[in-house]
Amino acid sequence: MLSEAMAKPVQHKDTAGDGITHRRHLTPPLFHDSRRRSVGLVGGSFNPAHDGHLHLAKMARKTLGLDEVWWLVTPQNPLKPPTETASLDHRLQYARKLVSEKNYIKVIAPELGTRNNYTLNTLKLLKNVAPRVKFFWIMGADNLVQFRKWYRHRDIVDRIAIAVIDRPGYSYAALSMGRFVLSRRVSARRLGKLQRGNGSKPPVWCFISESRHYASATALRALGLKL
Repeated sequence: MLSEAMAKPVQHKDTAGDGITHRRHLTPPLFHDSRRRSVGLVGGSFNPAHDGHLHLAKMARKTLGLDEVWWLVTPQNPLKPPTETASLDHRLQYARKLVSEKNYIKVIAPELGTRNNYTLNTLKLLKNVAPRVKFFWIMGADNLVQFRKWYRHRDIVDRIAIAVIDRPGYSYAALSMGRFVLSRRVSARRLGKLQRGNGSKPPVWCFISESRHYASATALRALGLKL
């Protein structure tokens, strides 16, 4: 989900266990919750999930006033060979263990039953199954730098409010790219207030730079962390 340039649709196998487990990932209980909520979406491989992901969720929740943050664990990044990615089951288990004391973070894999893992298609799915939820797309500044490579990225911008969390070494490049591809920028607190009150519709975005976190999955794997 984090890298989508020139990617062909990927057929996903049920790598997360038996049919019961498969259905649990596709239709988690939170899809049947009729409450009106504001939810931040964080997509990625989570290979592995780490403190940087927690920081992203914490900053977004605090600044935007979110009720929940959903981690969308993709079965397979289409631009990376499967040998570089741990199994979906292991990544889900690791992520859920990491957030076990963070009740506002939900870890799911909604792309497991889809034909591909393009973010745009995932957003359409989530809005269909959870129509009463106000969604925000949450991304790190490093991902915004290459956002133009995402499949139909302008349609994503037109569909959902976007919050970008600053990351070390990417601030200026991300802000420059944001001005180019994300249209109207507002403050983070204003974005949260406008969206919750139906006062603003996409395209709109904010940049959250209160603090930055240095953790990365690439660095953790380089240190030998195995799932």
